[in-house]
Amino acid sequence: MYASPEKIQLRPGTVMRMPGSWEDYQRLAQQRGDSSIPRIKYRNGEILLMAPLPVHGRDAHILGRIVTVLLEHKEQDHEAFTPITIDLPEEGGIEPDYCFYIDNWQTVVGKWRIDWQTDPPPDLVIEVDVTSFTAAEDYLPYRIPEVWIWKNKTLQIYRLHEDRYEPVSQSRFFPELSVPELVSQCWQQAYEQGTSVAIKQLKQSL
Repeated sequence: MYASPEKIQLRPGTVMRMPGSWEDYQRLAQQRGDSSIPRIKYRNGEILLMAPLPVHGRDAHILGRIVTVLLEHKEQDHEAFTPITIDLPEEGGIEPDYCFYIDNWQTVVGKWRIDWQTDPPPDLVIEVDVTSFTAAEDYLPYRIPEVWIWKNKTLQIYRLHEDRYEPVSQSRFFPELSVPELVSQCWQQAYEQGTSVAIKQLKQSL
């Protein structure tokens, strides 16, 4: 890692863990400025830095497009954000690849900033984990109802239950679908034929 008062540099695919305080986390985030790289996470007195590989962004884009298509097919109003930093002072900071407001979409319409201490959390977040950077439990402080983690070409869905996340086979937002299977098929087609072709086929199949 290279860090200075002006910038932070990590080689793509690098994950770095270090002990640190909330103040250290804020300082690193300020050094990064408006860039989304490296990704910075703070949890339990530990700071994690990650420089994503190009495949990370592509996979996140594919999953985000899939969710958007499914919501639009249901004529479900929603709001989506990417990239975004979710933080609670002294508790944690995390940066999902995508977050969707579905049940609470109206609460964030037109907002430039979200107050994570007073506004409701996103209903769904998506993380692509290429470098073992992500665990569903990282989202416990923020009470995100549903977390999707794409890892090893497999979608894992976690639902918040009291004080823990439980793995489930179906999304509560799309209970009529086998979402992990659908996502895997669409992802495979995107890599073989292109993302636009895969999304077009998904729309036609619904």
